[in-house]
Amino acid sequence: MRRGQGHGKKLEIEMQIIECDFIWRRYPMRAILAYCLTASLAFAAQADANDLADELGAYLDFAGYTEGVIMVEQLTPDILPDVTFVDARSAAEYAEDGVEGALNIEWREIVERLGEVPTSGMVVVYCNTAVLSTQAVLVARLLGRSNVLVLQGGLAALSASGL
Repeated sequence: MRRGQGHGKKLEIEMQIIECDFIWRRYPMRAILAYCLTASLAFAAQADANDLADELGAYLDFAGYTEGVIMVEQLTPDILPDVTFVDARSAAEYAEDGVEGALNIEWREIVERLGEVPTSGMVVVYCNTAVLSTQAVLVARLLGRSNVLVLQGGLAALSASGL
């Protein structure tokens, strides 16, 4: 290391310390409030995480192995007219081969757009393979929508059935 290297960094750190010390001395109440606010936000985030964990645990305690799932064979002609389909894929994928009349709500948008989903009647959510739609249905169910089901096998199963 050449002589004199590192002095700039040391000086910069010393200036930051002096600056922090100045803020604490000049504005002690503001500094204390800022510190308390930051600390309380950390506790609030932890409390929210604990609440979420409790909610997830409660849901999983009562969910059966097939909770929130429907198979293509269960979509009989007599109930099909009353089913609302939701395509959880992107708008581009939906435009390519979506179910006619289905709502297109990409799985990542389910929280913001849940109001578009009927609160009663059967709602069947699908994607290509049921991976994305499962995530959307879990979120919808955790937000109180027990009428929302994931289509097992996704669009591939629906297409293979001829419905």
